[in-house]
Amino acid sequence: MTTLADEKQASMHPALLEEEKIQIIIQNWVRTLNVKLGWIHDFDKLVVDYVATILFFDVFHSSSKLLKTLHGHTDYARSVDYSTFDGSQLICSGSDDKTVRLWDVDNNKQIQSFNGHLDSVYCVKFSPYHNHNHCNVICSSSNDKTIRFWDIKNNKQLQIFNKHTGGVGGIEFSSFNNGRYLCSGSRDYTIRLWDVETSNLLHVFNGHTDGVWCVDISPLQNNKNNSKSNNIGVIGGNGYTICSGSSDTTIRIWDIETAKQSNEFKGHENAIMSIKYGSNELGNIGGANTILSGSHDKSVRLWDIRSGQQIQVFNGHLKEVNVVKYSPFVINNIEIGNISNVICSASIDRTIRFWDIRSNKKELYVLEGDERDGGIYCIEFLQLKKKGKQINSNDNLVKLCYGSFRGTIYIWG
Repeated sequence: MTTLADEKQASMHPALLEEEKIQIIIQNWVRTLNVKLGWIHDFDKLVVDYVATILFFDVFHSSSKLLKTLHGHTDYARSVDYSTFDGSQLICSGSDDKTVRLWDVDNNKQIQSFNGHLDSVYCVKFSPYHNHNHCNVICSSSNDKTIRFWDIKNNKQLQIFNKHTGGVGGIEFSSFNNGRYLCSGSRDYTIRLWDVETSNLLHVFNGHTDGVWCVDISPLQNNKNNSKSNNIGVIGGNGYTICSGSSDTTIRIWDIETAKQSNEFKGHENAIMSIKYGSNELGNIGGANTILSGSHDKSVRLWDIRSGQQIQVFNGHLKEVNVVKYSPFVINNIEIGNISNVICSASIDRTIRFWDIRSNKKELYVLEGDERDGGIYCIEFLQLKKKGKQINSNDNLVKLCYGSFRGTIYIWG
């Protein structure tokens, strides 16, 4: 039952979307009842699910500001990733200064630097496989042709994969089997699949005619028999695929079990630097049957896997696009009478642009980086939470982290 105060607060904002009014009412319920997680399971789930799934881009756009700046890298910050471990909120980063660095977000400081790569670090990821086994490990790929694993607790190199014959670009952990498998793309024109547990090379995917800059693995299958389907096939990846983007201007889809190419997309006119599968939560447009790509031809494109066709092309960047992401935000699309997902892209033109995935019209918003940075290389969405707080929408808003050509890392929210 809503209170008079709730209705009055909603009526004071006639321009608010209906969903935003509902969100205000839920927030008032939480404050009034002093609700803590564990009070009523179903109500907890309703609140958490609502906040997690309905994140309106307009709220982020209107209230976001620069929150934190992380200094330490002395060259391009090419990659960032986010994780929580033992109550700490952490960011890892890789740079052309050959280092992998670990940052404590709460205290806004660098806490570790791993020096072992002999050339630029292209990609960094927190290892979900090690995290599942209660260890905090960073995986990094480099132009020195290696993939290395760094043990954070013991501050040392844990593993090394060194069978690529060219610089290693993007890396991605499997969405199934707790991230046990890792795929990598290389300037040796191949994609490789590794078993993190045994350090064995499982597959080599051949077909690209130039360097592979980016890879992704299809999202976790959410059918009821998923646990059974994961036991099918050599590695339990039956039905899963890898997508890859290359300097040969093509996107290719590969069966993760057989290592055979199943599809190829053509349309970009320059190297493809970033590629992402949609998720099962995004619905028909932007769902698991779509791929998002960004290229040095300055465009962002959306592809339908089933038809093999390009769905949308987003033009607006003035220089090469380095990275694309499906954001957690939605926007009210008046044309379709429903909410629509928001995607974003970052470029050497020093901007991050946000787009309505259902419309290839002008971008929704342009976030401009520091003019001294010379461009933006990587972006990541985080959900920073203040310790010791009760449920509060202001503590759970998604933040945007990005790395610049100068090496500085920024957090907006």
